[in-house]
Order: sequence, then C-alpha cells, then structure tokens
Amino acid sequence: MIGDLRVVAIADADSFVKWSAALLDSVPDIRRHLLLVRTPLTVSKQQEQIALAGTSLGEGAVTRVGFDEVAGWLGGHLPDVVVLAGRGPFVRLMMRQIDRLPHRPVTLSGLPGMSIPAQRGAMEYRRESDLLVVHSHREERAFTELGRRLGMPVPSALATLPYVQASGTPVRSRSSMVGLGARADAGTRVTTNRPLGGVAVAERPRVGTDLVFAAQALVPVERHERAALVSILRRAANADPTRRVVVKLRSRPGEAETHLERDAYAELLTDRPKNLVLSYEPMATALSKAEGLVTISSTAAVEAIARGIPVIALNTFGVSKPLLNTVFVGSGLIGDADDVVARRFRHPEPDWMHDNYFHPAAESDWWSRTQELVALRRAGVLPAKRVPVGRGGTLHAAWHRKSVLGTEDRSLAGHLALGVGAPAVRAIVGLRRARGRAGEDTWADASTDYTIEPTPHQDPVRR
Repeated sequence: MIGDLRVVAIADADSFVKWSAALLDSVPDIRRHLLLVRTPLTVSKQQEQIALAGTSLGEGAVTRVGFDEVAGWLGGHLPDVVVLAGRGPFVRLMMRQIDRLPHRPVTLSGLPGMSIPAQRGAMEYRRESDLLVVHSHREERAFTELGRRLGMPVPSALATLPYVQASGTPVRSRSSMVGLGARADAGTRVTTNRPLGGVAVAERPRVGTDLVFAAQALVPVERHERAALVSILRRAANADPTRRVVVKLRSRPGEAETHLERDAYAELLTDRPKNLVLSYEPMATALSKAEGLVTISSTAAVEAIARGIPVIALNTFGVSKPLLNTVFVGSGLIGDADDVVARRFRHPEPDWMHDNYFHPAAESDWWSRTQELVALRRAGVLPAKRVPVGRGGTLHAAWHRKSVLGTEDRSLAGHLALGVGAPAVRAIVGLRRARGRAGEDTWADASTDYTIEPTPHQDPVRR
C-alpha cells in the first residue's frame, strides 16, 4: 500500500465530472482534486454543484483552467495519478499535455456509466492510458476482446460504479416484483450487506410515488420517437393525476452536456398535465422520491437498482446496440409502454446482477492496480505511452485541438485546420461505416458486446 497519494481528475462535461468526482471520493486517504478545463462542454457552476452533490469535494477542491494552463498546473502540483474524464478526443488532447511533463503521473481513463457495447472510439482515444477503468465483468470482457480485435490492448481494471451505494447490494427475490399496477407502498426493497450468493435478505417498504423518466440525449434519435416517448409519459400522467411523472433532465436551456441533444424534451413538453413535471435536480434527489424509474438505457437504472428502486427498461423502440440497451437482456427489467402507464416496475434478476455492475466490492481491483502502477513508475520501470503524431502532422494536431476546445482555441491554425479536417474526417468515418455495416462485430451484430464499426450517433464534439 502506498499512502498519501495525490490524485487529480481532469474533466469538462457533466457526466464525466460526476463520475470522476465520485470515483475519487470512493478512495480513502488520498489528496484529491478536480481540474475543470474550459471547452464548449464544461459544466456551469450549477451543474458542477449537482455533479459533486454527495461527495467530499468542495469548492476548494475544484480548479477551472484553460487548456494552455493544464501542463503548468500539473507540473506545479505533481500528482501521482491523473484520471482523464472526458469524451475520447478530450482525453487524447489532455494526454498530449501530460506528455510534456518531466515527472509523468500514472494516467487512468474510463467512461461515466454503462458501456455496453464497448465502442471502437472509446478504445482508440484511450489507448495511451496506463489503465482503463471499467465497471462490470461484462465490460471487462468486452473491452479486452475489442482491444484484441483492434490490435490495441489496453490494461483494464474493475471498479464498482460510483453510483452504486456501498451500504448494500440490492437483490431481487422472485416474489418481490412491483407490478400489476401496485402502489409504491406495496413495493419492496430487498437488500444485503454481504456478497451475492446465499445471502440473507430483508425487505422494507418504499414510500416514493414519482415515476421518474431518465432522459437521454443520444437515444432515441428521431424526433418522432421522442414525440412517441412524450406521448407515453402523458398517458402515464393522465392514468393517475394524484402521482407525478418526473422527466429528469441533465441541463437547463443554455447549458451544455456530454452529448448533443436534439428535439429536447423541454420543447416537446410545453403543454402537459400538471403532474407531468421537468426536473433538473440531482438524480439521487429525484430517486429519493421515486416509486420507480423508466429509461431507454441510462446509467440511472443502476443508481435506482442500488437504492432498491424498481425499473422499466423501455423496449418501445427495440433492443439493439444503437439504442445502447442490450445490456438489459436477461435482466428482467425490459418492459413496454403499457407497463410504463400501469407502473409495472420490476427488480433485476440476481444472476444478471453479478455480471452487470453489482459484483462484490472485493472483486474491484482498480485502486490496488493503480497503486502497483504508481510503484512501478516511481521505480522507473513503467514506460510512458506517448500520443503518436497523427497523420497530417501539425495540421492534424491543430484540427484536434480546435475540434475539442471550440471557441476557447483562438488560433489561426485551428480555424484553417477545422475547415480542411472536418470534411476529411466525415469521409473517413463514412468509408469505415460502409465497409463494416453488414459484417461481424458491428452495430448490427447482436452476438457481441462490442463493435469495431464507428458509432452511428451523430454527436459532434464541437458545438
């Protein structure tokens, strides 16, 4: 064990701030700090407060800097470990700053929630990390196989998803389904303080009455699908005007979030029943009043399960890799629109849980692995994995910087490179999609938990 380590997370967007802060907060006896880099996605002060709610990171543990200040700040504070918490291009850009440091920290990267399917871009942009943090045995297998298929293996280690409360791992007995239109106070919460397998369970009633819908920017994609979802929520609200339907949103108008949202629910819900409400509060607060949670594929489902709150993983638009909901196959959580209207929430199958985010804490090895890497780096036997010069050299570097930093990059080279680089990138991605669309290990291949095909989600970093 190495004591008194200084660990710094570098982040910008809301979900990555929440994840990295909670990850750092889960480790005792370290000096932790959060470095927020200014990009078009950087959290507002209000989003920052929501993301840090429930952690020990106060205002004094957060510093906001511009990109050009990152290397100097790190050089002055000499962290032992840096957690790179952002979308892939952001991680790669921050890694270039770390490459400038004479005293190199151990670098970790990861994703802020459920990451099935494991995606090509997630691996490619993080391949210079010393360690990739994943959150389930299933993810560990998927990223290992993806790295093998792409020829870029990245060591991975298992963490408990920070939003899974340590006070107890909920499990589901076959008699504990919340359904048949049952009221929330007829539901049950089944918890245990011991690892899964032969556990003693205790039940206690739930008191929440809200149906909480965890909105997502990426799915569903089409406007008519999002309108159909709004219709389902209206039906649920009208079915019982005495109970609320809460649409939990990640950003207020004018705020950015990790992914670009088109056809925002706030716009689609301008005319709604009084008990159909919008919420910008922390997810933990929304869940404290919840009878159950509805989502397509949000990590909020894991947060809810951890609190004993039942879930519906909505299958109205199907179950497929592009909907990011194949992780729920075999969970017992999948339901349709009628289930939502009738509030037929359900708890997960125990066999599904161990492989998907609810492994015993003793199986999480990311911090012990990190300490081993720190010892190796201090001994001079852990070589740095530097970001290679991309094809296109200086022009490519300028395009990369401009695409991540947006208006924060005021260089002439950035403006020129963006004009040349954006069409080229679109052409390359288009060719990759055309080659892989019908093949194995793609977004259409339901037999794997990973994809070597570029993402189908049109979600630009530059806003």
